[in-house]
Formats: sequence, structure tokens, C-alpha cells
Amino acid sequence: MIRSLFRWLRGYVRIRVEGYSPERFLNLCCFHQILIWGLSPVGNAYEMYMSVSGFRKIRPFARKTRTRAVITGRYGFPFFMQRYRKRKLLFAGIFLCVILLKAYSLFIWDIHFEGNERWPDETLTEFLAANDVSPFMLKSRVDCSGIVKAIRKEYNDIVWVSASIDGSRLKIQIKENEDTFTEETAKDDTPVDLIASADGVITKLVTRSGVPQVHEGDTVKAGDLLVSGRIDVLDDSGEVVGYQYQHSDADIYADTEMEYSDTMPLTYQAKIYDGKRRYRFYVKLSDRKISVGTVKNSYEHSDLTTWERQIKLGENFYLPFSFGYESAASYSFEEKSYTEEEIQRELTRRFEKFCKELEEKDIQILENSVKIHIDSDSADASGTLYLNQRITEETDTEILTIERKEELK
Repeated sequence: MIRSLFRWLRGYVRIRVEGYSPERFLNLCCFHQILIWGLSPVGNAYEMYMSVSGFRKIRPFARKTRTRAVITGRYGFPFFMQRYRKRKLLFAGIFLCVILLKAYSLFIWDIHFEGNERWPDETLTEFLAANDVSPFMLKSRVDCSGIVKAIRKEYNDIVWVSASIDGSRLKIQIKENEDTFTEETAKDDTPVDLIASADGVITKLVTRSGVPQVHEGDTVKAGDLLVSGRIDVLDDSGEVVGYQYQHSDADIYADTEMEYSDTMPLTYQAKIYDGKRRYRFYVKLSDRKISVGTVKNSYEHSDLTTWERQIKLGENFYLPFSFGYESAASYSFEEKSYTEEEIQRELTRRFEKFCKELEEKDIQILENSVKIHIDSDSADASGTLYLNQRITEETDTEILTIERKEELK
């Protein structure tokens, strides 16, 4: 690659050698260390590439071997300059392009984030803009260490940040805390009872604070007291003389039942595309857009799509220019009917999605009796789900007072 670049800058020619002894001519070139490449036979002659300086030395060899060397092509920068020497505007344009590229290289034209999942690019971009960091700013004004400190200070769940400039792009790499983190607060001492949130049979009971009111195997109804936050204080005779209160905390699981029902119509409105499409092409410089064509309100019903690309040189040298297009595809509605197979597949997909959402809530599905029924105008999936889930729900503890009886003298 580098060798080819140097050859182009110095200039080279393609020649054809023919005559009495072209092989001897090649031997003389080799003996006098004249570089040739791309050698190929053409009938009784040979064609090859040779530098301009090498070509100036071969006249004695051609005369000595009774051969003739004819130039068939001229390549490289010197010949390019000679060919277009009268086209001053071309060279002025090239010079202006170089100047503009140099000027553009002094600015940041794109901000790229990597590693952020919780915080979207738009949120981080707005935060940087509030701190005077945005596209179209001079590279000399970018304080990478200041950006890192600002992001770390603003977002507590970001544990590592790196900011660097690559070409005309400001690249910010982020490492977020992958663990679920919540700030620890002072222990809540508010008296709280735990009640059942659903009917069921207790299968597991682990009490950390409070007084359990049920045992494994008990059947409970929604609203029944499971753990009391009020503890009786007894005297020596076993009478209640006071109460202590706690914030109840327990893991209580029960086998429960849930009714499931989902309905869908047998017909639907299908989009029928008629092949009509309109485009609007545009070129954008910063926030200014020049467009040709229209897509707004082109059809009664249409799907709008947008495609845009920012111009860049190499991997990271972005320019403040972008181009793209918007298109509108026309369609109309036509009523169609689902097949029995499509109905089965759609209702099954919805049911599986519902089950997945339950599992994400740590609800275990033990069994189900969901069936699909198809009527004359609709189809439904219904049945019972048998679950094992946590059924605790907090409610305020009733505060009781004990009247003290004064002894009569």
C-alpha cells in the first residue's frame, strides 16, 4: 500500500518493448537495478510498468539490443498535474476542500455513548448540554476529566466513566452498577400487620418479626391476619398489662387459584398495500434542512419511514452534514378472517406472555386448565391457573390501650 502510494506520487509509465531481443533488454534492466513490475507477454513483445526515472535510463539498452520501447500509459501525480494544469478552479476547489476539512477537524460533531442501559442517550445528551458539552463545539473546549466528574456526581449508579476524543467524535464509555441498588434508609418501626392478599393454603412460612397467626397447611381467605405486629405483655398471673408493637416481616407462600380469560375477534382489518409510494429527500446541515418532495398527508392511510445517515470520513471523523429520505407507503384496509390455526397460535402466544409476566413476579405456575373455545363471532381462552405465590400484604396495626384500675384504700 505505501509502496504504491510512493509510486503514484513520483509517477510511472507503462511501456511496450518489442524488437530483436526483448529478453536481453530485460536482463540489462535487471543488471543495472532498474525496477520493473507487472511484466506480461503480449504477442512477440512485453509490457511492463516502470518509474519515470527508470524510463529515462533505458535508451542505451534499447539501442544496444535493437528493441523499441513505446509508452502506452502514464500514471501518477506528476501526469495528473500536467493533464489538468489549465483547470485552476479544480485545484482551487481541492485546496478549499482541504482547508474546510482542516477547519471541521477542530470541532466535535458527534457524541457517542457506550455501555449505558438504564440511562438512554437522550437523557445523557441533555445533561451534557446543560453543562455546555454538545456537538458543534471546539475540541479545545472539551474537558474530558470534567465530563467524567460531572457524570459520576450526577448519576450515583454509574460506577465508571471514560471520556475521549476520537476524530471529530466525543466517545463516552459508561459502566453501570449491575446489582439492584437501593439506598438504605432508617429501619421503619411503624407497627404493621401482614394480611393475606388472596385465598389459599399456606405452604411456607418464615417469620422475621411479629407474631404469626397461621401455620403451614392452614387455609386462609383474602384479608385474614397472617402476622400480627402487636405483642402482648403479660404479668405473672398471665393477664395482659400492655403491648409492644413491631413492623411485621415474613415470607409467606400459599397455593392459590387465578381465573384466566382472553378474547379475540374472528376477523381483523388487514393492511393492503397498493404499491403507491412517495419520497421526500433532504440534506441537513446542523439543524437546517433542505428537502425535495412531500410525504405529509399524501394518502388517506400510509406508513411513514425515515432513513438518515451522517457523513463521515474514516471511522470517527464526522462532518456536520447528513442526508436521508422520508417515504410514505399507501395502503387500504380489508376485512379478513383468522384461520383456526392462527387463532390457536395467537391465543397461545398471549397466554405464554401472561405466564412469563407472572414468573417475572416470582409467581410459580403449578398447573393450568386453560382451554381455547371458538364461537360464531369470537374466540376465547379461559380456565384456572393453580399458583404458588407470596400472599403477604401490609396493613396498619390497631393500637390498643389498657385502662389501669386504681386500688381502693
